[in-house]
Amino acid sequence: MAGNSSNRETGSGQKKKIVVSVIIPVYNGAATVGTALESALTQSVEKEIIVINDCSTDSLDEVMTGYIDNPVIHYIKNEKNIGVAETRNRGVMMAKGEYVAFLDADDWWEEGKIRKQLLYLKKTNTVLCATGRELLTPAGMPTGRVIPVSEKITYQMLLGGNVINCSSVLLKTEVAKQFPMEHPDSHEDYLTWLKILKKYRQASAVNEPLLKYRLSTSGKSGSKLQSAKMTFKVYRYMGFGLVKSCWCFVCYAVNGIKKYLKARM
Repeated sequence: MAGNSSNRETGSGQKKKIVVSVIIPVYNGAATVGTALESALTQSVEKEIIVINDCSTDSLDEVMTGYIDNPVIHYIKNEKNIGVAETRNRGVMMAKGEYVAFLDADDWWEEGKIRKQLLYLKKTNTVLCATGRELLTPAGMPTGRVIPVSEKITYQMLLGGNVINCSSVLLKTEVAKQFPMEHPDSHEDYLTWLKILKKYRQASAVNEPLLKYRLSTSGKSGSKLQSAKMTFKVYRYMGFGLVKSCWCFVCYAVNGIKKYLKARM
């Protein structure tokens, strides 16, 4: 991995501390990773971008040759396919920034996203900040739907459904290392947010669609039935009994319907 120092040399010889480590796991994302990378590069903050190839079989290596000389970008390859959760965990352990930001290879950010989140984290004294998102077609075209998010997200709110999209998250690196993503047979990101909020009580969010999110039916949660099963597993992995798990699941189902009904232009 290039650039192992947590500080970056400037033209005057001074060193600037890396503030944010952007973690982009990629599996066969050659067609979209360029857009994700460009959106990360536009963020006006001292950063490193860790792209991890999880044994892709497409032309990802060829695409990345156009970025390999950029000192901000570190291109890593997994020796074997370990899945998105473990790939993110690997990125977190490599991170040199005070914060980590997750970005999937088929999503991208609005310019200024990270800066707005950093300001809001300091204002709210929280360890995790999310954002709203605009839903796009798999081809990246607007659907006209925006998913808003509450500026204050409590543990109790999160029990009723995952309102924190992974590609929107900015998180203290030390916290991300305390709570790695586990149990990939569930929604491992949702499980992680629940564990974090159980300890830290609440998260914050910038209620703007700063994340551009592609809808997909090919992901592991593309099937609604499969996604529901994975959500129920989250509650069980949290250690909840059957009754509490069922109650949380009902809340999740109701809130899921409300979320899309409330999606606005």
